[in-house]
Amino acid sequence: MAKSQWSFKTATELSAALAARQISAVELTEDAIARIERHDGRINAICVRDFERALQAARAADASLARGEKKPLLGIPLTVKESFNVAGLPTTWGFVPQKDFRPTQDALAITRIKDAGGVIIGKTNVPVGLGDWQSYNDIYGTTNNPYDLGRTPGGSSGGSSAALAAGYGPLSIGSDIGGSLRVPAFHCGVYAHKPTFGLVATRGHTPPQVPPMPLDRDMSVLGPMARSAADLSLLLDVIAGPDPLEAGVGYKLALPPPRHSRLADFRVLVIDGHPMLPPNKEIRESIEKLAGKLAKAGASIARQSPLLPDFVESSRLYMRMLMAFLASFWPAEQYEAAKAAAVQLKPDDTSLPAERLRGIAVSHRDWVLDEGARGRLRAQWRELFKNFDAVICPIMPTQAYPHDHSPEQEKRRVNIDGRDYVYPDQLSWPGIATLPGLPATAIPTGFASDGLPIGVQILGPWLEDRTPIKLAELMEREFGGFVPPPMFND
Repeated sequence: MAKSQWSFKTATELSAALAARQISAVELTEDAIARIERHDGRINAICVRDFERALQAARAADASLARGEKKPLLGIPLTVKESFNVAGLPTTWGFVPQKDFRPTQDALAITRIKDAGGVIIGKTNVPVGLGDWQSYNDIYGTTNNPYDLGRTPGGSSGGSSAALAAGYGPLSIGSDIGGSLRVPAFHCGVYAHKPTFGLVATRGHTPPQVPPMPLDRDMSVLGPMARSAADLSLLLDVIAGPDPLEAGVGYKLALPPPRHSRLADFRVLVIDGHPMLPPNKEIRESIEKLAGKLAKAGASIARQSPLLPDFVESSRLYMRMLMAFLASFWPAEQYEAAKAAAVQLKPDDTSLPAERLRGIAVSHRDWVLDEGARGRLRAQWRELFKNFDAVICPIMPTQAYPHDHSPEQEKRRVNIDGRDYVYPDQLSWPGIATLPGLPATAIPTGFASDGLPIGVQILGPWLEDRTPIKLAELMEREFGGFVPPPMFND
């Protein structure tokens, strides 16, 4: 079965086609299912298929459309990250002992998607515990990058990015604390948005067996993924808002409109360097070209500002605070071993691996001091965004790398222009937005010389998520966006 004219359309385009009766929801769902059955043996993005219920939902959507009903996602097929609870489907987070766990209740974000008419066709693969930029586990196997099957699609929402790139529906949702939305979008040439911290309620995005209660997981967010920037807004509007169990039924946060509607009105700070983790030459060159295009389009472009926070200090702080949170959930034996290793650190060792180890063993007193430093960092960003509307910078230092499943990530290495760097040090780039809780939109900007996608993230002001998404939309319209992978463009 050849690619249909709908396989790589955006959700916005498909909604218009459904409303005009050019195609039915069942036909769209069947098209996505056919692509999964034809291609996913090589990609392995969809780890849990839910085709029968998807077709039922599509038939119901067609009946609603026939009655003239209007909902944001009515009849649109989409995928969801495996880590979201979907009633009746496995939620394992890649943990083998939990392979048979099936929640009885949908996550709040899933409920909102279904209420908006979305048709969920399946769940996408993740790394164990959502803790890697590669997506593999012993339950579902390895997900491959559709542009090069020997390389990672990113993680931890890697199955979602691969599914989008391969044409398995126009939308997906994922999560992000260490770049888990933005990194896979970067590696697979699609779009993603890390919302302002707390914008999207997280109930039901919990490890298996953990009660789905309202919970703020420090720095962790849920967000949309798509093949176009406009679709990010479409899905974000559906899932955003506080948990009614906490805020009261019917309460909805109103985000301010984007600051501008024309490229020429945007004031953009473009950054392509980090003292601790420089991006490779091709990524720097691509950012230089992008800055030139923006300037030619009339945007105000700056390459430096004294208002920009110190990336070295913020990266060290992020490593400590991230690991202080993540290690809280480690098994006791692993946690105690890390604490013992942290005691051996020299006081003057401020390397990023040392800061991660320190964060695991941090006292509550020291964490409170770090929280104060984060407050000051947020104040710095507020000042910067009085002078700029957006900051553009890398998401990762290199394009997608070959699969590396060696068990100790601190011993893995990533090669940047001939020099090896510690694998988890790559957290430095996504952490720029994560630590202060800022919104950040990942966009594709083209391809490296090896044919692999590359892109940037657009940081915006606190709670002004519509500003970086609008800039992404304008850039897509002016410069182009997603390009299907040649191996799966059929």
